[in-house]
Amino acid sequence: MKLLIISGFLGAGKTTFIRELVKKAKGDFAIMENEYGAVGVDQDLLKQSDASLKVWELPEGCVCCTRKADFASSVLTIANTLDPEYLIVEPSGVGSLGRILENVKKIQYERISLLSPVTVVDGTNFYESMKKHRSLCADQIEMAGTVVVSKMESAKEQEKNELAENISSMNPNAEVCTGPYAENGSSWWQSLLQKPLSEENGGTVASSGREEEEMEALALTSICLENENELILFLQGVVSGVFGDISRAKGFLQAGEAWLRFDVVNHTYSVTGYEPSESSKGVFIGKGIRRSWLREVLQSGMYIGRNGPFPVSSGKKIRPERISV
Repeated sequence: MKLLIISGFLGAGKTTFIRELVKKAKGDFAIMENEYGAVGVDQDLLKQSDASLKVWELPEGCVCCTRKADFASSVLTIANTLDPEYLIVEPSGVGSLGRILENVKKIQYERISLLSPVTVVDGTNFYESMKKHRSLCADQIEMAGTVVVSKMESAKEQEKNELAENISSMNPNAEVCTGPYAENGSSWWQSLLQKPLSEENGGTVASSGREEEEMEALALTSICLENENELILFLQGVVSGVFGDISRAKGFLQAGEAWLRFDVVNHTYSVTGYEPSESSKGVFIGKGIRRSWLREVLQSGMYIGRNGPFPVSSGKKIRPERISV
């Protein structure tokens, strides 16, 4: 079994990249998701794109520190039971790639080998992320064999080149890809599965002394809102700091008659359609999260008005019979 780690800071686009990898490359894949919360969102997204995917979830904790024993045990279990050709590991966005590699190296044997890791970097938030989380972001770049820049489709070539130079200055040995990776041919995708971990490909930088990111997570299930406008108002509150310093939020819920997926990265949000589901869930990651307020808005029917959330007694409460979660 060959193990490929797809790293990247919160909201960089790791899950989207993995979906494209599985679609473009050939092989028998299993995927391990390490969610920074008690419920997994990415597992549902991966299975919606390919119901046959074998997804192993390791929630609530980071595999580089608090869950590293569980992580090592899970890798061995997958190797001995599912025995896929490739195991793709998506750590939480606040995981240290260096520590994860150190952990996996301890359980390597003839049936488990490490591939050169890939780090996905959000090009639109690179400089802000480096400013706020430099130690962690530097670790993820320095330890990678390949660095893929996402969300830069509309950027000018000069911007892409400057970003590539910054990344290369941090890791001269890494392959840096700034173009739209979805347009890469199958041979490029296949090459990621044929590049073993070596001193030139992410195997030399010691990072055990780096600081850990202190973040908290709140995972909620059975969430809903009155309609699509309520969701927009809610997300505006999230990015403006109403619910705390939230760096990342993601999930899907029913808003009126529609099922919608939401994504928050730093100070931007997006809403897209989502296939009807039997359950709804959301994960919020950051610092100083106002947990009770989030629960009241998403689980208890708090009404959201123009000036932000306020108690349901001041507005219209969601009727349970209209929402099925």
